[in-house]
Amino acid sequence: MGGMKTIDCDHLVIGAGLAGLSAALELSGHGRTVLCTKTDLTESNSSHAQGGIAVPIDDADSVDAHLQDTLVAGAGLTDAAVAREIIAAGPARIADLERWGVRFERAPAAPGTREADAAYDLGREGGHSVRRILHSGDITGAEVIRAMAEAARARPDIDIREHLMAIDLLTTGWLKIGGRDACLGAYFLDRKTGEILAVRAPHTILATGGAGKVYLYTSNPDAATGDGVAMAWRAGLPVRNMEFVQFHPTCLYHPQAKSFLISEAVRGEGARLLNAAGKPFMKRYDPRAELAPRDIVARAIDHEIKSRGDACVYLDITHKGRSFIRNRFPNIYATCLKYGFDMAKAPIPVVPAAHYFCGGVAASVNGRTGMEGLHAVGEVACTGLHGANRLASNSTLEALVCGHAAARDILENPLPSVRKIRIPAWKTGNAVPSDEAVVVAHNWDEVRTAMWDYVGIVRSNRRLSRALHRIANLRREIRAYYRDYLVTDDLLELRNIAAVGELVIRSAMLRRESRGLHYTLDYPTPVDSMCRDTVIHDLPGGGAI
Repeated sequence: MGGMKTIDCDHLVIGAGLAGLSAALELSGHGRTVLCTKTDLTESNSSHAQGGIAVPIDDADSVDAHLQDTLVAGAGLTDAAVAREIIAAGPARIADLERWGVRFERAPAAPGTREADAAYDLGREGGHSVRRILHSGDITGAEVIRAMAEAARARPDIDIREHLMAIDLLTTGWLKIGGRDACLGAYFLDRKTGEILAVRAPHTILATGGAGKVYLYTSNPDAATGDGVAMAWRAGLPVRNMEFVQFHPTCLYHPQAKSFLISEAVRGEGARLLNAAGKPFMKRYDPRAELAPRDIVARAIDHEIKSRGDACVYLDITHKGRSFIRNRFPNIYATCLKYGFDMAKAPIPVVPAAHYFCGGVAASVNGRTGMEGLHAVGEVACTGLHGANRLASNSTLEALVCGHAAARDILENPLPSVRKIRIPAWKTGNAVPSDEAVVVAHNWDEVRTAMWDYVGIVRSNRRLSRALHRIANLRREIRAYYRDYLVTDDLLELRNIAAVGELVIRSAMLRRESRGLHYTLDYPTPVDSMCRDTVIHDLPGGGAI
């Protein structure tokens, strides 16, 4: 494809959730930043976050208390130094958000005082020992992304490119340039025109978010296909702890709801889980009941559903009254009502769904990876904060802190220009447009169904073996299809979810114990000797398959 467009910039940010926007805004004023997102600027996993941001900002709270809750949830794998650094940086990032126009809920102001001086109305979620969740109603993510997106659009040196999907990272190793392997940018597909182009930069930040669409049922939006993890793996970078997939315990159970999330904050305000017989059951699984960490609650619901043969369980907050529910959870209340469920009158049906990946590209707090010129931040990265299980609302904290820290690291350690390095045009070879879109759609369903059935909340050696066999066959088919036909966004996303699926399976097979989010029938207890990270580090190209 002759004449391929190459865009030059000082910083390339791939992904526009909390982490990507945080990085881009901090880089502003220090050169040209190209901010690429595969959808609209305001559509990301971050924009769907309902609960809020966990920060020790109250006088009754502390960094130490927040750290202790994080360590307990992480089941022995949280890096305490990393967690402390991220938690301690939280208040400064909240100040940034408020400066950009985010308004967090506050308690009623005392007579004679300004509303801005009133204490925050802090929420509480599972695993937290105190109230420490800053929120904007029950649409915190949407409100934060709105403010950050407006701030980014107002910066002339942030070049926002919507509907550009990253295909693969550009590296010196792939270009066969000698010396240490470094990232030079990425190839992109323009989803609206079908054009393939390159963005060349000495600094690239991966902030592509999660991979919930690897599973059949997920709370994530359609864009969450694990693109960044798959690209980094194909570039030869190590990925860490991919077996730890968090299933959110409570998504609305309705065929048209598309796994609408019922925030953990609802349980934080006193909602109880009931089985189909109307009986509470959580205290049989954990003394903390509904406020136990997510892995425990999700497994309890899964067991309750399967042992009884029910389709779902129910979440009951009717005792709080209509006025409280409508004021505290206006979006959740309205959405449930749209699907025929009045939270104030009756319990609502819920089921678990894939929600968050604790694993990802191995990275430090400031986003540094094993490749020069490449940072990874947010859900695509694995810093050590979450360990074997993410504490609720720590992900939004991590995204803000690490996005900012990556930008600071880049500004303090600039790399030389790469504009003189020639980027080869995208080669199509003998590829032709596909007339077999049904094959891609079928394989999409097969990958996601296999992952849900065999690599879900409860696993076993036999299930994992079956899953690996199926995913290996599918990846061979996808590779042939990728070679023979011109790329489309559906094909690229299929390629990525299959790659991430394999990484999850292989990581799960390496962890012969149950810990945090990884529970296997064959090894039901934790093993001290396995209290370590699972690392997969393949040669460039993404393994042998």
